[in-house]
Amino acid sequence: MPYWLCTKEDQPNLKRKSKMWFPTTTRLTIFNLTTLIILTLITAATSATCRTTCGDIAINYPFGVDDGCGAPQYRHMLNCSTNLFFTTPSGNYKVQSIDYKTKTMVIYDPSMSTCSILQPHHDFIMTDIQSAMMPPSPDTVFALINCSIDSPVLNHYKNLCFNFSDHSCEELYGSCNAFRLFHLVANVSSPPCCFTSYDTVKYMSMNILDCTHYTTVINTDSLKGLGPSDWVYGIRLSYSMPETGCDRCSQSGGTCGFDTETEGMTCLCSSYLNSTRECGSGSYEGGGHASTTFSHAVFLFTGVLLALQMIL
Repeated sequence: MPYWLCTKEDQPNLKRKSKMWFPTTTRLTIFNLTTLIILTLITAATSATCRTTCGDIAINYPFGVDDGCGAPQYRHMLNCSTNLFFTTPSGNYKVQSIDYKTKTMVIYDPSMSTCSILQPHHDFIMTDIQSAMMPPSPDTVFALINCSIDSPVLNHYKNLCFNFSDHSCEELYGSCNAFRLFHLVANVSSPPCCFTSYDTVKYMSMNILDCTHYTTVINTDSLKGLGPSDWVYGIRLSYSMPETGCDRCSQSGGTCGFDTETEGMTCLCSSYLNSTRECGSGSYEGGGHASTTFSHAVFLFTGVLLALQMIL
């Protein structure tokens, strides 16, 4: 019977009947499944915390492998898959160690030539903020190999080349199987080479330097009397610690992080509550606030429940 032909007494009953689209068991099933899905999303959202290790390497402030963890100056610099990698415009470099006492990080380029293997040449490039916040340490030496006689470091900028611990770069040609090839094919006793600092390769690419390969050596101050086959190859970075008040947060039991939108410092007190400076009852400056992810999840959960109540 059309609704407009019903009597006033019949209309309320018809309205109630028209709303019952699903049997009661079906409505309960939909409600329970939806509730379970939303609760799972909230659990996943609130269980995300800052990871403290990657492989066998500890991840402490100022670093972080999860967005919002650590100091914002080091945001997106580290990537954790099965191993920890330092990410730069020229590629991903495996992190071999981080010494939080000396504030140094040792990275290794798997594509870099060493005394035992010759690799295709490429540049080592860091962003401006990486160069400012964690440049290669003074005891990291870049060895430019198989250079042209027209190389700027052999002419106008020859003062950029030096020896270390009584070693000269010519030793690489005689002691390293990987570099001996250049000695054999050269028309002279050995092709030009250069020991130099990071600043040289920072401002001049390998093409400008006119050298075909490079390698890097660390711990150069302790290599006196050791041949190239016993040198330690890699890059040691010296990082600086931003002054953000992290000690206060750590002492209160929190984890130092930052707001992913404003990059302002936050003290991560739990998976669902952040503070501006420190954790603990009555110690919040500006008050504690629920994390963005948790707030969004709760908002979604509430909205879906209200919608289901109206529909069902």
